[in-house]
Amino acid sequence: MSDLAHLSISRWLWRRLIGELHRRGQSHRETGAFLLGVRQGSRARARDFICYDDLDPNALDKGYVTLHSRGLKALWAQCRARHFDVVADVHTHPGLDTRQSDLDKRHPMIPVDGHIALIVPNFANTTRWQLDGVGVHEYQETGWLQHAAPQSRVQLNWWVL
Repeated sequence: MSDLAHLSISRWLWRRLIGELHRRGQSHRETGAFLLGVRQGSRARARDFICYDDLDPNALDKGYVTLHSRGLKALWAQCRARHFDVVADVHTHPGLDTRQSDLDKRHPMIPVDGHIALIVPNFANTTRWQLDGVGVHEYQETGWLQHAAPQSRVQLNWWVL
């Protein structure tokens, strides 16, 4: 198992993120965002997010997420300017299935050992206060590990210190 023990997200940030993903996906297309924050030892704390289509206006044109090099360049520029790390990525799927698609498995957003990818069901037409139904996946050099219990890796807190 990787060194990343936990990702903490405030419920307020999660609520805002889910609302924004739902709005952008318009209940018919996948969308997503990077969670930005800080790492301290084995913990990561999300402080903000940036949506894929803010980084790359064409990221959602195909009905699924495709982030081009200009989007990644913009992401790293945002991280440098704000003194943040990418602590996770989040994207939506249609329906209740939050397993990774073959496309997700073959093309990780951040192919770094311990990176967390969250998949939100129903194009983010879901609860905005909990992780119910959210798929939690951890990238490892040997492949992806799906966590059956989201709270084993990701915690929603009222306040993230």
